[in-house]
Amino acid sequence: MTEDIQLSKDGVVGHLVLNRPDKLNALNKAMWAAIPELLEEAAADPELKVLVVHGADARAFAAGADISEFGEVFGTRQAAKEFSKVVTDAHAALHNLAKPTIARIQGRCIGGGCGLALCCDLRFAEVGATLGITPAKLGLAYRLPETKRLVDLVGPSKAKDILFSGRLLDAEEALQIGLIDRLFETGSLHAETEAYCALLARNSQYSIRAIKRIVNLILEGNPKDTAESLALEAGGPEGDDFKEGTRAFMEKRKPHFPYS
Repeated sequence: MTEDIQLSKDGVVGHLVLNRPDKLNALNKAMWAAIPELLEEAAADPELKVLVVHGADARAFAAGADISEFGEVFGTRQAAKEFSKVVTDAHAALHNLAKPTIARIQGRCIGGGCGLALCCDLRFAEVGATLGITPAKLGLAYRLPETKRLVDLVGPSKAKDILFSGRLLDAEEALQIGLIDRLFETGSLHAETEAYCALLARNSQYSIRAIKRIVNLILEGNPKDTAESLALEAGGPEGDDFKEGTRAFMEKRKPHFPYS
């Protein structure tokens, strides 16, 4: 396991930290390969309710892929295929994590860094952040799932603009087109993200995880209920969270949900 990416915990909030500040957290193959195992650890921790993904310091979320590795990872067709699978597996692991995820973006969030942020449920950024996805500057193309995440957020025309041009967007434009969800003034991003995590932690984790899965089923192209979505809907009234939620409502107090 590489030290360049780390999982830590602060109470009920987990932190997946991109930890190469000397390289602006550029993502290397070892980091991509470590992500699924770290997320398995996060998924298995019953105390962890929310995961925040961020860079080790304020200069960058991640400045992109580690170009110094390109000669190795793209050296042959087989090497490129294997590297692509490592990245795709990391994206899928983050996208499919049952617990809610937030990308906390400061500084540069470019290329592979932006692709990683797109796998999170929400993206919170600080004024001064810069975002972009730049395969057209490298002669590359991304796989369909990675491209679809961008299209789902900003629509096909804006996704083409971002990908065709490789231009960098400031945080204000990123917010305007839906690439990020919330934008905070300098110095307030950490506190605002912590406050939002606390809000999610107080709510029913059964509801949050069921909602996340149902939204993902919609994005996967399901226009009608599936057996899974019906089971999630039916499981609510049978669960302890529903019992506590209705009891708290009747007693005019805040609920204390037992589900984790």
